[in-house]
Parts: sequence; C-alpha cells; structure tokens
Amino acid sequence: MRTILLVCLVAVCVGGFGQVRAETCGGTYTVQPGETLSQIAEAQYGDAELWARIHGDNLEMLGETPDNLRAGMRLRLRCVNGLPKGLSGGANVAVSGAVAPARGNPAVRIDILTAGDFWPFADQALPGGGLLAEVVQAAMEAADPEQGFAIHWVNDRASHHEPLLSNVLLDMGFPWSRPDCEAEPDRKRCETLMFSSPLFEVLELLFVDNTRPLTFESEADMQGKTLCRPKGLSTYIFEQDGRNWLRDNVISLKIAASPEACFRLLIEGQVDGVVLNEFLGHQTIKALGLEDRIAPVQGQPISIDTLHMVAHRAHPAGKSLLDVFDAGLAKIRANGTYQRIVDEHMARVWEEF
Repeated sequence: MRTILLVCLVAVCVGGFGQVRAETCGGTYTVQPGETLSQIAEAQYGDAELWARIHGDNLEMLGETPDNLRAGMRLRLRCVNGLPKGLSGGANVAVSGAVAPARGNPAVRIDILTAGDFWPFADQALPGGGLLAEVVQAAMEAADPEQGFAIHWVNDRASHHEPLLSNVLLDMGFPWSRPDCEAEPDRKRCETLMFSSPLFEVLELLFVDNTRPLTFESEADMQGKTLCRPKGLSTYIFEQDGRNWLRDNVISLKIAASPEACFRLLIEGQVDGVVLNEFLGHQTIKALGLEDRIAPVQGQPISIDTLHMVAHRAHPAGKSLLDVFDAGLAKIRANGTYQRIVDEHMARVWEEF
C-alpha cells in the first residue's frame, strides 16, 4: 500500500528564496459520457487501480456499486502523490511533491462503515438506524472527535473487509462479531482486524423446518447436514470451540444472497437448517409468514457472539480510532444513554414477537 503523506494546503515560502510556485491538487471532476471509475483513475492519477479510492471517497453519491456512475456526476478526487492537477476546487499546494492527507491524520474526518438489513442492529428504515447504529452515533458524539465523523451505509457486506477496510478507504466498521482470538489467533478476522469493546451479545441459532425436525445436542447431530448462511455473515462460528465442521466436512455450507433466500432453500428441502442470530432469524420468519413452519432448534445455540466496531490492521491509526470510539462508548454506558437506547429498541423487538 502506498504511503500517503500530509498535504500542504497553502503555498509556502522558502526562507530567503521567495515564494514557491503553487498549483492546485485534487478537486472536483465531472464524469464524461461512457467513462468508468478505472478510466478516470488512469486519466487523473495515472493508476487505474485507484478507482477503489475514488469509489470510497464518493460512497454517498455512488452507493455500493461503481456501476451507478453516470455522466454529469461531480466526483470528489483527493490529492494523491500530487495528482490530479488543475481541477476546480482543488487545494493550493507547493509543486514540491505535496500529497493528500492519509487516513489517520488527525485532520481527516473519521468515516465509519455499516450495512442495512441487519435487524434490529442496523437498518436505515429502523428508528435511529437500528440499535447499534444509534449506539455508535451516541458514542461518537460523546467522544466528540475534533475532525468530525460520518456513518456510511454500503449494503454489499462482502465489500466491507475487502476493499473498503483493507485498503483504508473507510476507517472503521460495525457490527462485526469477534472470534475467540485468544484461543485461535490465526483466524483471519483475528489476523486482519482490531476490535473495540463489545457493543452487544447475541445468540446464533439453528432454525429448522418443523416438518423435518432436527436436534442439536452434539456434533454427531450435525454430521452430513447442509446448513445455510447469508452472504457477508461470518462462517468462523462453524470452526470454533473445538469444532471443525467445515474443515472435516461434518457439514456442507450453502451461502445465499439473503436471510430470506436461506429460508426459501430450507422450505424447498435444499438445506437442513439456517444459522442466523436470534433477532434476524425471528424477524425474517415473521416477514415471510412462516411462523408455523420454521422455528429454532431447542437446546444449545450454535454460538454466542459479541458484536464490535472494527478497524483493519492496515490502518495506520486504527488502534487510536478504536480508542476514541471506546472512550465514547464508556461515557454513554456510564451516563445511562447506552441502556436507554437498548431498552427502547428491545421493547420494539419483543413487541414484534
């Protein structure tokens, strides 16, 4: 990953030798008909691979997919290694190699990533954006970082780890479950992510078709079964606490596009069970009108997970940003704001059930 240095925002004087000639770097670019982000990156930066940076800097306009690019859009292009030059709205910089501020520079806004369709924790249709979206908003307001912050909604969860967090296009993301990193530090999430203090604890349950009941008392009950998990949700839960269900082919795993898609596969008999957190599972069953057909297996959960804010280990200031968030979280726990938010959201959850 390229090293990005601090930008000089004004023309500078070199003592005794007069003013250094200045020009603009970065600024606003108007998309031309037929252009792609890669073409823009190649033309403006000389590097087509920087399309992902342009995408990340313009998420609020483009949304989760670069295919939303349209002629006439005005994109914000940050200054990277002195490019692009001459765009309107660019910063005046000395020609002597000034480049854009990196994430991790205290002057750069803290950009936080989440996704919808994760009831009751995160969804723009929910009050406050969901239980944990409201917690995060309150915690960051309590932390009150000088550079400010913004929460971005990108519903393609598969893009969160790579490239949005891994390439430091955004700073932090939530809600992510945490494996037992002390017992299994070589898990990918443990190797690549840093975690905040826990935000919430949730049960991951096995939901089954009542016409084909299952029990789950031991690993033997899962032998040969096919389970479904929606795209973008963790699968390490099948490989922890002494389990090796995937590695040892105890189960087969189908990845579906959504919780609804998993339950359709269950009804069609293509899978034996669906693994979801207790809230999302019950809410999806109700939305599909399948309360009399699908229910969680009685007995032990598949997993008990804690949900967290995360930053990628590639982020040069990831740990300090998580410290900022944790400080705000501690404040709202101490003053009762956290419990108020949880109580209000959980009252609505139990009302629905």
